[in-house]
Amino acid sequence: MSDDKNHAGQDERTSEGDVAFIQALAELLNRNELTELSVKREYGENDRLTVSLSKQSKQVIQTVAAAAAPLASAPVAAAPAAAAAAPAASEDPASLPGIVTSPMVGTAYLSPEPGAAAFVTVGKQVKEGETLLIVEAMKTMNHIPSPRSGTVKRILVDDGSPVEFGAPLMVVE
Repeated sequence: MSDDKNHAGQDERTSEGDVAFIQALAELLNRNELTELSVKREYGENDRLTVSLSKQSKQVIQTVAAAAAPLASAPVAAAPAAAAAAPAASEDPASLPGIVTSPMVGTAYLSPEPGAAAFVTVGKQVKEGETLLIVEAMKTMNHIPSPRSGTVKRILVDDGSPVEFGAPLMVVE
């Protein structure tokens, strides 16, 4: 009987410790503006705790977008072309009027299911509350509504692409 009591006390301490650990991780995320945190705990003879942290800045997003642009055939000609395109690429989508941002980290889907028509296209008139796209997070499909009535001016994400919290998704003006 005392053995059962011991295990119950141990479980209670473990869950309290887990809650404290999770709270500390959440504070770490907020304090350091981290975008992703992964924790793996293995129990056994060789207890192991693996923690991975990730931080993505707006500059990284712009660099990736610039790197994805097609390059000119001659490497020497590519440098001036890239420099000329830099002012347009440096326009921060988050500063555009009518920007719709992701409320969570996940995967963006532009249609309700693979092969189906997209919820919206550039130029489409939308009403406030109408679904613009879906962000899948933890196997839950979250419909992202239009925050205002207007016209879809730009779609800033590709179907199936990962998005971060606060990432620009679309422009609705």
